[in-house]
Amino acid sequence: MTSLGDVVVIAALAGAATGLGALPIFVTDRISHRFYDAALGLAGGIMFGAAVFALVVPGLEIGSLWEVVVGILLGGVFLLAANRLVPHVHLLISEEANRTYPDAESAESTLEPDETTVGSDRVGDGASGDSEERTENRRQAILIGSAITIHNVPEGLAIGIAFAGGLEGVGIALAVAIGIQNVPDGFAMAIPASRTGLSNAKTLLYTTLSGAVPEPIAAALGFGLVAVVTGLFPLAAGFAAGTMIAVIFREMIPASHGHGYADIATLTFVIGFVVMVIVDVGLAV
Repeated sequence: MTSLGDVVVIAALAGAATGLGALPIFVTDRISHRFYDAALGLAGGIMFGAAVFALVVPGLEIGSLWEVVVGILLGGVFLLAANRLVPHVHLLISEEANRTYPDAESAESTLEPDETTVGSDRVGDGASGDSEERTENRRQAILIGSAITIHNVPEGLAIGIAFAGGLEGVGIALAVAIGIQNVPDGFAMAIPASRTGLSNAKTLLYTTLSGAVPEPIAAALGFGLVAVVTGLFPLAAGFAAGTMIAVIFREMIPASHGHGYADIATLTFVIGFVVMVIVDVGLAV
């Protein structure tokens, strides 16, 4: 069985993937919507498969139907309630992207679909010293950073619970999926942060910490609770699955279908789910 230390390290690596999203600021402030949507679709498919195979199915095998069902409902309600306080970063970056798009007429005349980008510069980019713009960028960076921190908690719990249940292979796949989705999250935080006058090095550090700190703490909590109180696994597994499913269908899918690349996002979602089928059934983990 994987040790607590190993779980903390794995979760920290998944959370630190937010830092990878900040690396493009050293060379550019744009990423392709096609790539962003495809990445979200892939991560969503893997996370959905992990929620089913790593959490719901084992929970049903160990506990009762009602324990798992109550856990799923509680997890979904928790995620939606958290969104009332701090919207998740996928919604924020989707909103930012819509604001940076040219209008329909200029888009037809100046950009092909493959050229659309996330994080392109807005009006006022030349006035880097403007205090109002810096204040807005600071607010946006803080809001997105808070969203990343808050929503890494249930994701970290899911990693810890999966490993505590003895599902090491699925737990690793889940960590990979969370890491994939954390990359565009980090980019969404890094762009406005870099426009506040913060150095690239500090932007990279703060973006990395926004995921690398809460994720392992939550994973350790989930692992410890299930390891100590074995009867808690069905409810805890259902709770983690409920939060993940809510994130996928409330945020990741809508955010990946708003830029004209719904087909590629759907295809990568299916591919991600197939990956989890292979991991769980084909590899018998």
